[in-house]
Amino acid sequence: MAEAILYSFRRCPYAMRARMALSSSGLEYEHREVVLRDKPPEMLEVSPKGTVPVLVTETGTVIEESLDIMRHALAMKDPEGWLERDDPELVAANDGPFKHHLDRYKYATRYADVDPEEHRSAALDILRQLEARLAKDAYLCGARRGLADIAIFPFIRQFANADRTWFDAQSLPRLQDWLERLITSELFTGVMAKHAQWKAA
Repeated sequence: MAEAILYSFRRCPYAMRARMALSSSGLEYEHREVVLRDKPPEMLEVSPKGTVPVLVTETGTVIEESLDIMRHALAMKDPEGWLERDDPELVAANDGPFKHHLDRYKYATRYADVDPEEHRSAALDILRQLEARLAKDAYLCGARRGLADIAIFPFIRQFANADRTWFDAQSLPRLQDWLERLITSELFTGVMAKHAQWKAA
């Protein structure tokens, strides 16, 4: 049976969460690091939309969405029980409204007539909801990390890193602690290892 293949880009938050789920599941795969301005034709052949991550399974099935990759890997093996700690509505709020504001805050120059401060404030309102949720448990769906945490975490990290001094000054102690635990976890540091650009031999 052929080995699964993952086309990935180290700094992409969607690829990060896919890699974290694959790592947690223990699913073996060939990592192919993509340079977005020089995408390999092999990736475009299986996924013409040209975004990462893309997983080609052992049987040749192509999975093009990061959440689908996460659930595929965890359906095969889920040693930490991540699927038991999922919240599709919370993840959808992250991938929809929060990502909308994150992009217009961090990449304001890409958008016409955008006030980055306004979008930072709107994103902060969403983070305050997560802060309130973390008053109950250490993670978003219980005492241990789960799918919801890992699906959302890379985007919160991206928001924090846009202006870390400002973020650290906000009254979000539980969320800041949650973020630090995930950033410093062996799981995250493991999937952030650097890879050279993949090219076919």
